[in-house]
Amino acid sequence: MPKTVIVLPTYNEKENLPQMLTALMALPVDNLNVLVVDDNSPDGTGQMADEWAAREPRVTVLHRTQKAGLGPAYIAGFKQALRIDAEYIIQMDCDFSHQPKYISELIAAAAHADMVIGSRYVKGGSVDETWGWFRKALSGFANAIYIPTILGLPMRDATGGFRLWKRQTLIGLDLDRVKSNGYVFQVELSYITHRLGFKVSEVPIYFPDRKAGQSKLDFRIQREAALRVWEIRSRHRGLTPQNRRTTAYA
Repeated sequence: MPKTVIVLPTYNEKENLPQMLTALMALPVDNLNVLVVDDNSPDGTGQMADEWAAREPRVTVLHRTQKAGLGPAYIAGFKQALRIDAEYIIQMDCDFSHQPKYISELIAAAAHADMVIGSRYVKGGSVDETWGWFRKALSGFANAIYIPTILGLPMRDATGGFRLWKRQTLIGLDLDRVKSNGYVFQVELSYITHRLGFKVSEVPIYFPDRKAGQSKLDFRIQREAALRVWEIRSRHRGLTPQNRRTTAYA
């Protein structure tokens, strides 16, 4: 069975991390490992992750010295996962908005795709029933109209952060190309993947709101992300499959 590494960024997720690691370790997936990427959480999340790693060999921890944001945390985690010979790399949040039960479906879909998105907006997918109309309209508009129109993306959930990457896909992206942080980071990854000609599949998921801890996403971040979509287009629109990276990271 190919080695699967789940990259799990954390910042002040002490309430969620034990439950998440328990759920992931219980999945019926062979050769499943978890890499916790902690951005120096002041609530002790990193120390808690170390305690898990000390008693569970499938859990490892990458400590970062400052809170530098979601994008750099994922890039650091992706590169580390590649160094430890992961064939499948899964990115997900620690707050249970990305539910572990879908991981087997992501892996199954990877048989016919280079990257798989756990999608809220394909048939069978949905979001939390408590979302207000404005939040639903904003997310739906971004994924159905705004981003596809500007970037020409065929995917229905370009902003979703629950994804499986094949090893050669992440290497091919050349992660050093990625400059975004926060919410728009997922869009930049989506666009580079599309421009380089990788095959993307989407698996429907239900996306509930977090049950514990505090969300790091607010309207200011979403507004900034909308403006930065144009930067992403300008930066990467010249990419073709011939621009794929072919050498692994040292």
